[in-house]
Amino acid sequence: MKNNNYIKIIKVVPVNYYLKSELEKEAILNAYKNFLKSCNFNMQILIQSQKEDLSTHCSSVKKQSKKETNKILEVSKNYINYIQEINYTQKSATKSYYIIINDFNNKKNIVKDENIIFEELKDKYYIIKENLSRCGNNVINISNKKEIKNILYSFFNKNIYNLEVK
Repeated sequence: MKNNNYIKIIKVVPVNYYLKSELEKEAILNAYKNFLKSCNFNMQILIQSQKEDLSTHCSSVKKQSKKETNKILEVSKNYINYIQEINYTQKSATKSYYIIINDFNNKKNIVKDENIIFEELKDKYYIIKENLSRCGNNVINISNKKEIKNILYSFFNKNIYNLEVK
């Protein structure tokens, strides 16, 4: 970054906790406790919600339902109405989860070599990946600079970004 700070952004694709058995839920919670204990460094959790546009999905269902019988046609109409109601009331959203880890180059007036900083960030990434994987989550390293810029831009410019997305 411009101020000599270095960050790494990690995308987390969460496990569907509510679909798990009680035993699996307990294992996930224990793994998450271990994750929190093992992260003895600063990190930020970023959750971004984006309203879903379900119009394409509704069009597809309408097109398919025209080929079906009256009973399926009625179910399809009810389904489309339900989807449109959810979309209208803005209850449908896609959530993206990120963990941002950093290494401040100017910490305690110690100037670190860039390679050392990259190694430290990589080590932190592996700690997070290993522990969150034990919880059943997929962990993805975001390394594409354009994607990183988009994530940060949408976070710091929420109001502007929401207007552009619509």
